[in-house]
Amino acid sequence: MKKIIIILAILSLGFIISNKDSITIPKNSIRFRIIANSDSLNDQNKKLKIKEDLINTIIPEITSANNIQESRNIIQNVIPKINNKLTKYNIKYNINFGQNYFPNKELNGISYPSGNYESLVITLGEGLGKNWWCVLYPPLCLVENNNTNNIEYKSLIKEIITKHSLNN
Repeated sequence: MKKIIIILAILSLGFIISNKDSITIPKNSIRFRIIANSDSLNDQNKKLKIKEDLINTIIPEITSANNIQESRNIIQNVIPKINNKLTKYNIKYNINFGQNYFPNKELNGISYPSGNYESLVITLGEGLGKNWWCVLYPPLCLVENNNTNNIEYKSLIKEIITKHSLNN
């Protein structure tokens, strides 16, 4: 009986600790999403090329923002550059910077609840394919989980969110 109580206590403690480390992106964030034309290999590869091109266009500018309003201004100013980049891919596209629906997501212990969020959404062609997305504000788009464990990843995300929550 004593062993069962100890095992249950350890399991309960583990459950409490794992839930305590959950991080939620704040409501006052700006998301970024690129929706592929279709799930064909060609369309998915095109989406990824466009993602790399746009990340290299947007991220250097957005990382200088100190608050969400500065991020909004930067995004508005970078939309003409995005249009210029997208024209070279010879594909129909739509750019929407405003409120857009995002489904519930969980990535590396970080919760991204479903709902309508302020976001920059680029729809390629018919927009029927899988999407790529990240968070522009706070600037989480370049935070990768490469060569880090979940604790380091979560700590970095929490640090960025905390820093930018104080600037609002």
